Amino acid sequence: MYVVVGLGNPGTKYAKTRHNIGWVVLDSLAGKNKWQTDVKAKAEYCNLADEVLLVKPQTFMNASGQTVAYIKKKLTKLPLAHFVVVHDDKDIDFGAVKITASSRSAGHNGVQSIIDALGSQDFPRVRIGVKNDELLKTMPTNKFVLSKFTPEEQQRLLKVISLAIDQILLKIG
Repeated sequence: MYVVVGLGNPGTKYAKTRHNIGWVVLDSLAGKNKWQTDVKAKAEYCNLADEVLLVKPQTFMNASGQTVAYIKKKLTKLPLAHFVVVHDDKDIDFGAVKITASSRSAGHNGVQSIIDALGSQDFPRVRIGVKNDELLKTMPTNKFVLSKFTPEEQQRLLKVISLAIDQILLKIG
């Protein structure tokens, strides 16, 4: 079994922002499968063929570790290598997708929250590039990651989502 955690922020205000790309990818991966709510885990989840659990923490980004730690505790026999975290990365060019097996947060507060809650950085991550140098020149990072994609980026977003899903499927193969 694998747990695929998409990082994002709850609420319509954040729905189509760069920071919510993890949720966008999981929604696409879930397809027509129904999302359910787990109040104790503070998450929405979706089962895919009993082998993959998709999870969208309903805490804000910076508290994502609460949800992941709760699920890890519930699935104690599942190794950290089976927890795949999908998130935005402002340092990777828009459209690029990278997988890392064990790395620091690189300033991503949602990832840092998970590292702190688990006491380990030894989990795979699917990092989706959202970098836009022009926008980064005009606004601070916290506003940038909460900004919506430009019209040009939106035209390419389906390809980015597809690439991210391909990488997730290769990882959980």
